[in-house]
Amino acid sequence: MLKKFIFKNWILIIILIIGAFFRLYQIDGYMEFLGDQGRDVSIIRDFLKNGDLFFIGPQTSIGNMYLGPYFYYLITPSLWLANFSPVGPAVFIALINIATIFLIYFVSNRWFNRNTGLIAAFLFAISPVVIKYSNFIWNPNIMPFFALLFIYLFFESFRLQKYKFFIWASLAFVMVINSHYLGLALLPIVGLYWLFNLIKFIKTKSKLLKPFLINSLIAVVIFILSLTPQVLFDIKHQGQNVKALINFFTYRETTVNIKPYKAIPKLPELFNQVNTRLLAGKDETVGIIISVVLAIGLLFYIIKKPKSKQFSFWIIFSWYLFGLIALALYKQHIYDHYFGFLFPVVFILAALLINRFKIIGYCALALITVFSLFNNPFRWSPNDQLATVQKIDDSIIQASNSQKYNFALLAKQNYDPPYKYLLTQKDSSKLVSLHDQITDQLFVVCEPFQIDCNPINNPEWNVAAFGWAKIDSQWEINGIKIFKLVHTQTTQNSLK
Repeated sequence: MLKKFIFKNWILIIILIIGAFFRLYQIDGYMEFLGDQGRDVSIIRDFLKNGDLFFIGPQTSIGNMYLGPYFYYLITPSLWLANFSPVGPAVFIALINIATIFLIYFVSNRWFNRNTGLIAAFLFAISPVVIKYSNFIWNPNIMPFFALLFIYLFFESFRLQKYKFFIWASLAFVMVINSHYLGLALLPIVGLYWLFNLIKFIKTKSKLLKPFLINSLIAVVIFILSLTPQVLFDIKHQGQNVKALINFFTYRETTVNIKPYKAIPKLPELFNQVNTRLLAGKDETVGIIISVVLAIGLLFYIIKKPKSKQFSFWIIFSWYLFGLIALALYKQHIYDHYFGFLFPVVFILAALLINRFKIIGYCALALITVFSLFNNPFRWSPNDQLATVQKIDDSIIQASNSQKYNFALLAKQNYDPPYKYLLTQKDSSKLVSLHDQITDQLFVVCEPFQIDCNPINNPEWNVAAFGWAKIDSQWEINGIKIFKLVHTQTTQNSLK
């Protein structure tokens, strides 16, 4: 039985092995461990050790809004199983991404054919940008899996006329918007199709109307109940999230357009950006070539598409189109992780065209493969961010002479939770917040990237609040400077 399974699915197995290798090999070295990651594991540790429930998730980069808490609950077991090592949740995120490879194959195979599924899974497995967002703790990194699961479950309910799938689709969508609010861009396609079928069932007096409405209502109730933690948070904090959401859509000068036609001029540019980042290994010249080939291929496919695949094709095409429109209405810079909800559909659509127009398609497949592998993250040495933080923290603990100390970080694009997380893991009794007590020594870590490392008279609160000080000693680890500050005689007298 096992041999038969392996023989039948050996190509898929190889693709999964490749995808797993690119995501798990030296994950402790390649994973990011910056401010967001330190914040997340600190919150989860406080929950596991102190029972501090969380009612909100990570804060959005724009709009001062908070996501729901379910991303934190999702990765909590992995941190506990890893004995509070940040590597545990990173591995869990990688496993979700590997599962996405299989899900892309499964959906593509079910909606189109096996070859399309294998090609789509392979392209997703080797894409450098996808790999980058698959091996560290970050809420947007789970988006591709749950976005595809949501779309699949919703539309399968119509294909199979099993509307109980709405319930599972609702749960998947809860995780989508707990990953990133851009997941709301999935709603137009499902909303319009749901409304179309509602009208059709009413007009034809279909017997499917009752299960359709009942399960729709249950799905909506589940979604509303999922908002309970955020509602409780807003009640306690004077409606902070609701106010931020209203401001985001009310003051649109720098956020979003609400007129869809204004997105049209940006669509070609965004189409090329998405293809360049995901399919061309970030090479802009190759990205233009692939975008042109895909656009022509789409045109011919729409004209001559197989009738048996119309439903599946229009799902995929509409998903891509509505997603691009949503991104085009956003006025800020579009980062790669913003189109995480589009990751699966880009590869499925590309695979569909490659399989349909085989001669040109397989040439495009070869081009995509070469440039994806050429820009694979393994071409560069690991960033070793976790190991660097560990070394710096070990040096601080040693230099503290087992005495209490304060800590500060000077950095332009990072903040201190990673350092504090590991410091408190190693010896929580010695690290003291300046809010609670000014100790006799302050350790200042300075990441000298685009900033001047001068801790004396620095306006940063965590340095300035320590008071008049002098540098007692300093050293450097992996290009990062560490200063030990002690009080001057004047400050010591004033403290007395």
